[in-house]
Amino acid sequence: MRIFILGTGRMGAWLTEELCGEHELLVHDADPAKMKYFIRVSRALDISEVTDFRPELFINCVTLGDTIPAFEKVMPHIPADCTLADIASVKTGLAEWYQASGHPFVSSHPMFGPTFANIRDLSGESAVLISQSDPRGKAFFKALYAGLRIHVIEEGFEDHDRTMAYSLATPFASTMVFAACMEHQEAPGTNFKRHLAIAKGLLSEDDRLLTEIMFNPLVPRQLERISSQLSWLGHIIRDRDYEEMKRFLAGLRENVASAPEQALPPN
Repeated sequence: MRIFILGTGRMGAWLTEELCGEHELLVHDADPAKMKYFIRVSRALDISEVTDFRPELFINCVTLGDTIPAFEKVMPHIPADCTLADIASVKTGLAEWYQASGHPFVSSHPMFGPTFANIRDLSGESAVLISQSDPRGKAFFKALYAGLRIHVIEEGFEDHDRTMAYSLATPFASTMVFAACMEHQEAPGTNFKRHLAIAKGLLSEDDRLLTEIMFNPLVPRQLERISSQLSWLGHIIRDRDYEEMKRFLAGLRENVASAPEQALPPN
């Protein structure tokens, strides 16, 4: 298959390396230096070169907030039957845009950031496939993920963003608050060290990626829930209410116990 990949950052580079052995690839990045180490891959220095390549699949891997503008920039250079694909972490606006484009599409979200995932062994990791995607596009990504032993979850555009507000933005916000409260003093506790490692990993990600994930329109509701729980905890602590603290902790244990098991992938 002839595949055009736009954007060769961390995830774009990963896809390029995974696909170049079995497919004919053309890649483009605004920074040409990012493309120089690829092998068995053609490099486009200008978007206009895509016209002669005539891709069958166009995978958009640009920075999250630029996804739709990047699609619109490339559209004049791809065939009418070319399947469009994205790997965006937040899908806001994409359902409507795809529908208006007239192209078949497949929307996916690899749920493994390069900070914490072992990119050489992704068994046990997960990826989302948007259920409204074209069947052929879904089959392509399912085959890719199956070969890497990645667990596939199918859900709709709206359900995906609701899930991301819970599973990404909630822990991100909690980690950001932890980092915001950091003091310049030694803290030998094991729990503190673990939280610090998570904070350092999170903050090593691209600012734009973190910003766009937190700007998911469904995130403010999650932040209100966090704020409400912190406020109630503060009330319990100020009143030194042992019985209410006992009930609060019991509720936390019940929440954690009722959550689906989340097996961690191997290191």
